[in-house]
Amino acid sequence: MTTSPAAATLAQPAGGPQLPESMQAVVCHGPENYVLETVAVPRPGPGEALVKVEAVGICASDLKCYHGASKFWGDENRPAWAETEVIPGHEFVGTIVELDDAAARGWGVGVGDRVVAEQIVPCEECRYCRNGQYWMCQPHDMFGFKRRNPGAMAEYMVFSSRARVHQVSADLPPAHAAFAEPLSCALHAVERAEIAFDDVVVVAGCGPIGLGMIAGAKSKNPKLVIGLDLAQDKLDLALECGADLVINIATEDAVTKIKELTDGYGADVYIEGTGHPSAVAQGLNLLRKLGTYVEYSVFGSDVTVDWSIISDDKELNVRGAHLGPHCWPAAIRMIESGRLPMEKICTHQLPLADFQQGLDLVASGKESIKVSLIP
Repeated sequence: MTTSPAAATLAQPAGGPQLPESMQAVVCHGPENYVLETVAVPRPGPGEALVKVEAVGICASDLKCYHGASKFWGDENRPAWAETEVIPGHEFVGTIVELDDAAARGWGVGVGDRVVAEQIVPCEECRYCRNGQYWMCQPHDMFGFKRRNPGAMAEYMVFSSRARVHQVSADLPPAHAAFAEPLSCALHAVERAEIAFDDVVVVAGCGPIGLGMIAGAKSKNPKLVIGLDLAQDKLDLALECGADLVINIATEDAVTKIKELTDGYGADVYIEGTGHPSAVAQGLNLLRKLGTYVEYSVFGSDVTVDWSIISDDKELNVRGAHLGPHCWPAAIRMIESGRLPMEKICTHQLPLADFQQGLDLVASGKESIKVSLIP
């Protein structure tokens, strides 16, 4: 891509610093084959922006892609979706260093502004985009998985012209600002649950997504928000995020406990955010009849359950949730408000060169909550 004259004017005012020709970036060559390389700094085209990356979070889906999950690399039941020779990273924050007038007008931002972008870059042409359902775009290009939109595990990245961009406070630590992506996803799952005031809401998993789900569910003012996890430190953090009650499923039976709390009926809403197959059956069993199950997680393998619980036993409402459509402004406001204990959620910030350590920390799940890379 070539830089337009307008972009060059905005990017490099008189006496301003010149952009480097090369940068460090993590490049995916396939499952378990991610390499730190020196690559060319990308150049934005018309309507695009060049962004200096400040932080990029490592998501559970990044980890599953790294380990070769069939959702990303395909199997006998589905084609591969992820591509090789791509820079990963879809939850990020950065500062605009170059853009043209069209991009500045379209996004309402300029050089020097701190920005995030939604993880999907919609085509704006398919059936879903034309109907306003951009997060289910048929081509489904996302930053960090497709060659057309390289991600943020690099010193610089390009926001393509169809990116959905949001400005964020320059006062936030970079890792906190990048948390807008997982938090928006969590809030969308909460919206899908359609929580009512008298509901007992159970959130499975108190990792980054689950903690956001708890905060979002609490903001709906239901009767009770309950967090489930195996790790007591994560459960303690869930209480700080708004949970009324937590259950350590390593020592207590969640189904029995929740039925005791609800006169034997079960919870009204269950939001699954662990990605562990056992959490699916757990949710189906602890819900009341006519309850609502919301599935957010990306699973590394197929999950088998007794579907008769969904139909004949309970007539459950089962809903999926994907990405964070229309929830980004709320997520940014929540982070900027100081309501969440972000210092405790964003536990690890590592240099880009230590990306493998970051992946290993996320894989372990025992030492970290949110792991970010700082290019």
